[in-house]
Amino acid sequence: MAVWDDLVGQERVIAELDAAARDADALVTAADEGAPSPAASRMTHAWLFTGPPGAGREAAARAFAAALQCVSPDRALGGAPGCGFCDGCHTALIGTHADVSTVAATGSQILVEDMRDTVRKSYTAPAGGRWQIILVEDAERLNEKSANAVLKAVEEPATRTVWLLCAPSVDDVLPTIRSRCRLLTLRTPPVEAVADLLIRRDGIEPEAAHAVARATQGHVDRARRLAVDPAARERRAAVLRLPTRVGDVGGALRAAQELVDAAAADAKALAEELDVRESEELKAALGASQGGRLPRGTAGVMKDLEDKQKRRRSRTQRDSLDLALTDLTNFYRDVLALQLGTRVALANVDAEDALQRLARSGTPESTLRRIEAIAACGKALDRNVPPLLAVEAMTMALRDG
Repeated sequence: MAVWDDLVGQERVIAELDAAARDADALVTAADEGAPSPAASRMTHAWLFTGPPGAGREAAARAFAAALQCVSPDRALGGAPGCGFCDGCHTALIGTHADVSTVAATGSQILVEDMRDTVRKSYTAPAGGRWQIILVEDAERLNEKSANAVLKAVEEPATRTVWLLCAPSVDDVLPTIRSRCRLLTLRTPPVEAVADLLIRRDGIEPEAAHAVARATQGHVDRARRLAVDPAARERRAAVLRLPTRVGDVGGALRAAQELVDAAAADAKALAEELDVRESEELKAALGASQGGRLPRGTAGVMKDLEDKQKRRRSRTQRDSLDLALTDLTNFYRDVLALQLGTRVALANVDAEDALQRLARSGTPESTLRRIEAIAACGKALDRNVPPLLAVEAMTMALRDG
């Protein structure tokens, strides 16, 4: 299995990354052997991966990182880097390669203190791999200070350092950073391609694979989660019932409270699993006594971890609300398609009765206003409006149309 096999519907991007990985391999091989560098190369030190949610930005960046770190002996025989099996590929793909550092937002922003050690590492030579790779999963969440730190590192990179930045669109990244990156734009994968991947890779039954691929409109990770997680399917079903429950003020407010409570429960469930493990691992690393007492002078380190975990809980709640807003948008898109009599395939065929009922009771104009209300809720959350207030304003607008 090559590292590109899970990138669905991205043939053009794969071709460009594969060509760059081949040239990168030639550059490193020439340097290691003391030979002159190739005259031309499609490899560069900074890349910007953009595309809509579900397109696979992070997956593409990580696959490229694996191809750059590939140590398969087949390369010497003319094979392409990115075998997917060697130690370099495997550890890069699962996130344990010593020379592949990943930065992801734990809150609404990536703070400069979260980037400081990573930027320092970017100036060092690879410890054992072929490249020093920095993968920033949420480049759109860099704040002014952390973005400036990244800019300086991208402007003056070390010889074997590669920056891989991921963001929804070019406009989400500081202009001075994006001007120094090679842009790769991914597209939303076709529903059929996502279903085929779930069948082939995850062993999902064909009927279920096609249903979740259609429901998520080609979002690979969400489709897989719906296919394997009954709780995720129930949460989605609850969201799709919301448009039929906002007929009066009381129903709209109750629906908003339940939506926010469900997002908070998601965040809490993740925290209970992850926070305890992180805390115990850090205490052990700091040399805590058997009773859990920390050595003098290390309390600040634990406090930093607790602050990071608190930011992550807020981010997880926001991510859960984002998924709910996406599901609602897709629901009303289906309503609009029915009202306009288009031939667009419905995403939510499992809720067709509710879709038909709302399509008959409203107009395309009222449906568009509801879609705009959902988008306004997302923008309010971006401005750190308290989640309950933002969601209540949305559900009241869904009621009024």
